[in-house]
Amino acid sequence: MPTFSPSLDFARRLDSLDPLASCRDQFLITDPSLIYLDGNSLGRMTKAAAERAKQVMEEWGHDLIRGWNKDWWDAPRRVGDKIGKLIGAAPGQVIVTDTVSINLFKLATAALTLQPHRKRIITDTLNFPSDLYILQGIVHLLSNASPSPRGRGDGGEGKYELIRIPSRDNDITPDLAALEAAINEDTALVTLSHVTFKSGYLYDMRRITDLAHAKGALVLWDLSHSAGAVPIALDDCNADLAVGCTYKYLNGGPGAPAFLYVNKKLQEKLTSPIWGWWGQKNPFDFDLDYTPAPGVERFLAGTQPMISLLTMETALEPTLQAGLDAIRAKSVLMTDYASYLTDTWLAPFGFSLGSPRDSANRGSHISIRHPEGYRIARALIEEMNVIPDFRAPHNLRLGFAPLYTSFAEIWEGFDRIRRVVEERRHEKYPKQKLTVT
Repeated sequence: MPTFSPSLDFARRLDSLDPLASCRDQFLITDPSLIYLDGNSLGRMTKAAAERAKQVMEEWGHDLIRGWNKDWWDAPRRVGDKIGKLIGAAPGQVIVTDTVSINLFKLATAALTLQPHRKRIITDTLNFPSDLYILQGIVHLLSNASPSPRGRGDGGEGKYELIRIPSRDNDITPDLAALEAAINEDTALVTLSHVTFKSGYLYDMRRITDLAHAKGALVLWDLSHSAGAVPIALDDCNADLAVGCTYKYLNGGPGAPAFLYVNKKLQEKLTSPIWGWWGQKNPFDFDLDYTPAPGVERFLAGTQPMISLLTMETALEPTLQAGLDAIRAKSVLMTDYASYLTDTWLAPFGFSLGSPRDSANRGSHISIRHPEGYRIARALIEEMNVIPDFRAPHNLRLGFAPLYTSFAEIWEGFDRIRRVVEERRHEKYPKQKLTVT
């Protein structure tokens, strides 16, 4: 870790040396005093995306159904290829469609049915809960088992078994030795979040993929917290499958469609469990029987959300222009700086770092932990004009988006966190949580 200073002048000096500083001008900043540290949950709006959304609405109004024969119909693959540039995937392997949960269901089910004699699915307890729910549902569906009393969906006496590897250090990092030991010749699928949603732990994609392949298993990566923030090399790592969202570091907007990746070597071997007309070989022949489209398009299903998809396409441009190497370099410096401020300013007030110390094992957000984390988050949002987010039981997540977050903002955000606890502002807020945290 470089040598830092707690002064505001030091933060401003880092900004003056930042090669990405001008990227911030491409984003809509309506309140310069707002410290937005939640780009890992929902990215800021780009000015160009706002204009593109208006343009698409005008196209709809003017072109009506004719819009499909302009740039609408081919958008899932065209935009998918753009995202492919950001995740190390050659053209023809990524499509934009549906949500992460739906795409995970499609790819995980396809992977399991490819090797029906294998019974184990390996994941970890650091994975995003929705991913775990989808996997539990697949186990129940394919095993034809009754739900367990607690709804765990572990497979019980059924065919498939979902193995969740616990953390070794209070949900900061996974137990890699246990993960490696769990992958055996009966494993059909290993599925993990590339960057975990609470601690920001960053998996070594190549290592895990190689371990799984050595046992004959497929690997499915969730890139939701890494796409747009961390260099990813799906093809070079010989990855099999991946899913990810576009509304975090890719700034696609709330509810923007997700993406999925299928390695070319698997595309003709896998069958989507959801057969829809967009995934049909010749959709406008309207055959009564389904024939899958060639390639990755077979994982399309229904009509695509064009307004949000085309808006998101424009939102990708700042990331494509900046490049992931420059983005990652700034991200590492920001999370190192935030870790330093946690130790220097916040540790005396009962905070601890809930993320890996080594930046090589960390994405672009950190968690800081405090027993009063939720009420501190409320005070920051309600009184201090700082937006983090909270993840139970006591994690304040702070996300740093290199395209628009400045070092001075990080300094100011941490100063306001310190003031909340110093002045005991959080104590006036109830412990009962709001619906969205």
